[in-house]
Amino acid sequence: MTSPLYQASVPVLQQMLLALSDVLKKAEDHATQKNIDPDALLQARLFPDMLPLVRQVQIAADFSKGIASRLAGAEVPSWPDTEVSFGDLQALIRKAHTCIGAFTPEQFDSSESREIVLRPGTPKEKKLTASAYLLHYGLPQFFFHVTTAYAILRHNGIEIGKRDYMGAY
Repeated sequence: MTSPLYQASVPVLQQMLLALSDVLKKAEDHATQKNIDPDALLQARLFPDMLPLVRQVQIAADFSKGIASRLAGAEVPSWPDTEVSFGDLQALIRKAHTCIGAFTPEQFDSSESREIVLRPGTPKEKKLTASAYLLHYGLPQFFFHVTTAYAILRHNGIEIGKRDYMGAY
């Protein structure tokens, strides 16, 4: 039997990364068709104190690889956040999708008992069981950033809807 934490993480993360890739493609196409500077979308925010689209995508990719790596008991890869274009963001999403797709269900066996330590050695250190980490921290964080990226694009007139957000399932 496949680990429940594998089933609740890797396929879900992959689905949403592919959907995010698709909405970014629609945004890039929209910018081209309407002769809009891509940076107008890439740097768009829902509110001045929120992060721009490019950062929302970077954080979503970071959470996807972090979630899968931690649950599999692997080192979380460190990638620089240097993306500045739609092409860069697409490459980042492909990289994250490939990274999490490399994990096997067997790597998640017995992961329910694994302890996940966030911000180790700092005053904000937090210890969670793997299931608590996934369900109460990792997935909510991931979905927040994917949803915010979607909302930024929708707010800026990209014709996307719920099917685009959900992707193929």
